[in-house]
Amino acid sequence: MSTVAAIFYIQKSVEITVKSEWMYRGNKLLLLPVGFLLVLLVCQCKSRHTARAVKQKEIVKKPEEIDDLISDNIRNVLEYAAENNGRIGDSMTLRLRNVDSAFYEKNEYHNFWSVKEKWVPLADSMRAFIHECKYYGLYPSDYHSAELDTLEGRIAADSLSRKDAVVWTRADLLLTDAFMSALRDLREGRLVPDSASMTLKPLYIDSFFVPDLVQSKDRSLTTLFTSLEPSNERYQVLRQHLKDFVDSMDTTHFLHVDYPPGDTLTFLKQLQERLAQAHINTGDDPYPDSVALSQEIREYEKMHKMKKDGKLSQSIIDRLNSNDNEKFRRIAITLDRYKLLPDSLPEKYIWVNLPSYYLEVTDSDSVVIRSKIIIGKPLTPTPQLTSRITDMITYPQWTIPESIIKKEVLPGLKKDPNYLAKKGYNLIDSKGQVVDPTPIKWSRYKTGIPWKVMQGSGDDNALGIFKFNFSNPYSVYLHDTNQRYLFGDTKRALSHGCVRVQQWEKLAFFIAENDSARNTSTKPLPYGVDSIRTWLTGKVKKTMYVRNRLPLFIEYMTCEYRNGHYVFYDDIYASDQALADKYFANK
Repeated sequence: MSTVAAIFYIQKSVEITVKSEWMYRGNKLLLLPVGFLLVLLVCQCKSRHTARAVKQKEIVKKPEEIDDLISDNIRNVLEYAAENNGRIGDSMTLRLRNVDSAFYEKNEYHNFWSVKEKWVPLADSMRAFIHECKYYGLYPSDYHSAELDTLEGRIAADSLSRKDAVVWTRADLLLTDAFMSALRDLREGRLVPDSASMTLKPLYIDSFFVPDLVQSKDRSLTTLFTSLEPSNERYQVLRQHLKDFVDSMDTTHFLHVDYPPGDTLTFLKQLQERLAQAHINTGDDPYPDSVALSQEIREYEKMHKMKKDGKLSQSIIDRLNSNDNEKFRRIAITLDRYKLLPDSLPEKYIWVNLPSYYLEVTDSDSVVIRSKIIIGKPLTPTPQLTSRITDMITYPQWTIPESIIKKEVLPGLKKDPNYLAKKGYNLIDSKGQVVDPTPIKWSRYKTGIPWKVMQGSGDDNALGIFKFNFSNPYSVYLHDTNQRYLFGDTKRALSHGCVRVQQWEKLAFFIAENDSARNTSTKPLPYGVDSIRTWLTGKVKKTMYVRNRLPLFIEYMTCEYRNGHYVFYDDIYASDQALADKYFANK
């Protein structure tokens, strides 16, 4: 309740209480208790507010006295932060206030990073980590780098600031918060919306955050922080080469151009500003006509040795947005994506990286199969998931998903009752019988139909002649295709969501051999490489149930470290951009 509201409430209560005595005591007697209560309430509110306020300066005369004052200040500032969303001063906010409070409570609110107006060695190590945290894919600004630099500078240059308990209090709290935030970001990453909820669990605070800070006095911070990162080889390869990239990167800030544009005028203004940053003469008009814009694009294409057609395209925008700051952000997001996976990957697994358009099979840290893939279009994206191969089918039939029936099949039938026959599809009822589609009044159906639509097995089937099933809620799978020529395209986001695999035969044989090698039963497997070949040759439909189910990861990693350098892929589904806007704004 605000002070004004509380005063109003008390005043009304007093008026009601004394109204019955009004005629006996007179107006003057009534004014005294009301005025007294109002003064008392205002004093109480002011007293409470003062107790929660944080001190701006507290100079001590003797170094041995400062630690006790810092301890008192830490308690008061944390109480203030609890009521002010973690804020402890101008532009200073604790990211993990609850964790910080739990640590200081266990540490009896003693300062941790200094003793008698001097930094402890660990403080130097922590500040050094903050300045170099980009080597871990982190941003110094997330760990109070500017605020700590200012406080450190004041302490070093000003003898009065060195004796100010408030300055040391803020530095201690910010260093603790930076340490706790680094622990969380290295272990969990920054992409989980409710990741902070983990920090609210007392058991986790007691078993992870607090012990690590207490024990860090006797440990190397580098060793501690490195131990928190994922151990899987894909993360490690990406991270281990980041120092060289950071040390050589151009940190010039370039405007990011959003494309396709949501608002044309805003887009043109962004584009003009970015072209000007690239030293293109854009003139004074922020909204050029098509002729002027085409000329500007031609100049840019000439400067970067691109095909000169003067046309605004995705490739032009991608090139404009490709700079070292943007690349670092892509690396940082990818590292955090790995933190959502298990710390270590299995010995054998299938890895599908959607933006790269490739599938890999890894066996004992070695890639034994690398295959081109075709993935879902941006309108029908392939989902990210983790699963295991459950079964494989030779010469499968394709049961067309309801989403495709709604968007493509039903409109096609309304235009032409022979649509199914032309596509090689059959209409199947609940008993498995083929239904003649020609007499049906398709105009009656708006969003779906009460039959299945299936495509018979064979070389013309959309699934090709082989299919890999795995449990998932999206009804997607890996499969061969009857459009194998599409593997020749550079950009292969062309499917309705399933993943088409060029080297499907090698994958099938690997799964069969792995299943056979790990078979501990006395009975042989009912299938193998030879039987798969036989069924394929005879065009036999056969389902093979996999006993040792091979793990499958379908991921979205827009950068990799390959052949001695970082490789960046198109953000096909604008997924990185969405994460950047949400978690890395203004970085």
